Amino acid sequence: MARDLEQYLRPEIKSTPFCPGCGHGILMNLLLRALDDLKVDMKNMLFVSGIGCAAWIPSPNFNADTLHTLHGRALAFATGVKIFNPGLNVMVVSGDGDLTSIGGNHLIHAARRNLDITVICANNMIYGMTGGQAASTSPLGALTATTVKGNIYRPFDLCELVKGAGAAYVARYSVTQPVALMEAFKTAFRVDAFSFVEVLSPCPTQFGRRNSCDTPLDMIGMLQGKCISREEAALLSKEDLKNRIITGEFWNEKG
Repeated sequence: MARDLEQYLRPEIKSTPFCPGCGHGILMNLLLRALDDLKVDMKNMLFVSGIGCAAWIPSPNFNADTLHTLHGRALAFATGVKIFNPGLNVMVVSGDGDLTSIGGNHLIHAARRNLDITVICANNMIYGMTGGQAASTSPLGALTATTVKGNIYRPFDLCELVKGAGAAYVARYSVTQPVALMEAFKTAFRVDAFSFVEVLSPCPTQFGRRNSCDTPLDMIGMLQGKCISREEAALLSKEDLKNRIITGEFWNEKG
């Protein structure tokens, strides 16, 4: 069934700023589809983002109130807004560098406070907009602008981090899993507490070209090959899990 998603975009928007093959456009489309399914009143929504490629998803694209904030401070602004106006639906959409590296301390304390904020973290495993530096999510051995011989530091497992900090709902899916990802968006939005969805989004420009994924199709194939369900992961040894990414719901306080 055709959808009129243009109603959720500002009239002056004719194209998105994302590189060819970037997964953020898919993420934006699926998020708007999920909100459309829920019949969300955009007049009662506030979208908050920080700095980076993913921060451009809500601002300037969404036809709603948006806060485009300082690098790493999206959750600090979102917390202030939610405390001031508890009736407002507050959603943070930003990248892994912004939310978990620059803003990592804000993330764990926002989860600990368990305010009713929905967080969508677009994880492309690198600082995409600022030159391709290693992020807190870059895999071991990954080649980046600052790890030319391979990343030597273990990446955060964002879902386990946020779950341990006290979030009420935690999930991870790739943009190659559109149906499951949309359902996770809808579940996260319905939770009346802190919810977190990590979205694996390919970055062919900064990550792919440095790591033997020369085309967007290669990056999509890489994600499809690495992503496995939690049920599949339970059948594998620790050694076999090293190069895999587990997807699914990691925590749902209500069941």
